[in-house]
Amino acid sequence: MKLSIARSELLDALGVVSKSMSSRSTLPILSGILLETTGGLLTLQATDLEISIKRSSPALVESEGSVVVPGRLLTDIVRSLPDAAVTLETDGDRILVRCQQSSFTVKTMNASDFPKFPEVAVDKAITIPSSILSSMVKKVSRAVSRDETRAVLTGVLFLIDGARIRMVATDSYRLAIEETLLSEPVEQDVEVIIPGRALEEASKISSDDTVRIGVSENQVVFEASDTTFICRRIEGSFPNYKQLIPQHSDEDTTVVVVTDELAAAVKRVSLLAMHNTPLKVTINVEDQTLSLSANTQDVGDASEDLMVKVEGKDVEIAFNHAFMTDGLNAVSTETVSLHVQSAIKPGLIESGEGEDFRYLLMPVRLG
Repeated sequence: MKLSIARSELLDALGVVSKSMSSRSTLPILSGILLETTGGLLTLQATDLEISIKRSSPALVESEGSVVVPGRLLTDIVRSLPDAAVTLETDGDRILVRCQQSSFTVKTMNASDFPKFPEVAVDKAITIPSSILSSMVKKVSRAVSRDETRAVLTGVLFLIDGARIRMVATDSYRLAIEETLLSEPVEQDVEVIIPGRALEEASKISSDDTVRIGVSENQVVFEASDTTFICRRIEGSFPNYKQLIPQHSDEDTTVVVVTDELAAAVKRVSLLAMHNTPLKVTINVEDQTLSLSANTQDVGDASEDLMVKVEGKDVEIAFNHAFMTDGLNAVSTETVSLHVQSAIKPGLIESGEGEDFRYLLMPVRLG
């Protein structure tokens, strides 16, 4: 195998496929990236047996072939090279990497030992704008659980019903729901639980305007013009999130505040919320204020008052400051609403007009 390729093209391709490269596997081949040449294309593949990614890039191919190269090492080499054409040439069980005056020789692995790229028979397929996919994933991904013992919670519920797309994630301490409308409805409704880590990476693969999402019995496929991303779907029943969302009632206290002001105040006061100390939120209807405070024993305390628009009754409640920050950072509207009922019931953060994002936050007991 011998080819030349632009360093920027090769580095982009390595950056994409390395997301599925295994770093902890007992199989050395899974820490490698498969390089294959066909026609005028160099195709790179990587897999950890849960996620598989394939990316093709244009190249000047002099002789075709395939080889597996240690992925991290190849990426580090290419990243260190000047921005010029890179030549890759196999020589027995080694590959030569050359660029201008630089030359590297790296031991390779046999391509025949690399797992075959999955062939997925898709039952349902839809095409959506990649910008919508990326934006929605960013808003809900922080609420995905990292606890592998509850596999369903490590995924994102992905629903498409006509023109409405909904993503839902929860780690049982908070719940994030993002909805958006497509310009026109899709023909096939979709409901699938996608691993959170995989969905985050899949949302970054496309430089195209659209991404095609296909669902089979066991797998989910994301396709852009030059990239194919495949992951396993999570089996099981997602929690009934609808019954967790509190219904608005006369018992609610609703605070409307400028999003950036609240987020900045939470960040400042949280500097004194150490060692799992809760962030206390005090709402005063008469003064139309929202007060934040935190106290860490033997360290110090902090407080800040914000002028807000309040309807309802006075309430005092406390939250995990990091979880509250995550929710506020997901809101992109100018104002945000905070709905609370009592110190022992969840609080609900809702985005302002033009966005349909809700973030349910379990309270923390005070004292």
